Amino acid sequence: MSSRNAPAPRVSARSKLIDAAHMLVRRQGYAATSVDEICAAAGVSKGAFFHHFASKEELGVAAAEQWTARAEELIFTLPHWVRIEDPLERLLAHIDFRLFMMEGPAEGFTCFVGTMVQESFASSEPLRIASDASISAYCDRLAVDIEAAIARYGISGGVSAISLAYHIQAVLQGAFIIAKARNSPKEARDSVLHLKRYIKMLFDRGDAK
Repeated sequence: MSSRNAPAPRVSARSKLIDAAHMLVRRQGYAATSVDEICAAAGVSKGAFFHHFASKEELGVAAAEQWTARAEELIFTLPHWVRIEDPLERLLAHIDFRLFMMEGPAEGFTCFVGTMVQESFASSEPLRIASDASISAYCDRLAVDIEAAIARYGISGGVSAISLAYHIQAVLQGAFIIAKARNSPKEARDSVLHLKRYIKMLFDRGDAK
């Protein structure tokens, strides 16, 4: 059988539930999203939900882990991305890509774990830990390119790679909140453009870029 005629891979109920959680939590928040709504959006029964997850909290932890894997695939391993040899250009391209993503309704580009942890950090330690692990994984991965850029060009102010990575994450998360409050991505996009200018000022490449 040719690959053209091969059936599409079957999506598991567990994956459908995680995808539904990503969508609904980003749209309406963690607390406002019920198990019934998640099941309806996923097109699976409540029995199937409890076959895979003991609670909404357990689903939240799994969804945070999957969010990390999705970010690694979407943001850090796209072919055009890894072909950029210069680490600073790769970092700036990362910022451009995050800017490119900020279009349309906020739930289409905002962060699942950032949304979830704002509501649950004081009420659910498992969700806080899972959100921290996801955000930290992003920063650790981004710090690899920043460290390489520092090694090549140097950086002003003794800024460390990991601290700059967390600053980038903080600006992005703040931009997402602004986009929700304004019901528009414009000011969020402006914040990311300011971030890009700041990064350029930190590095000395001996040119006018």
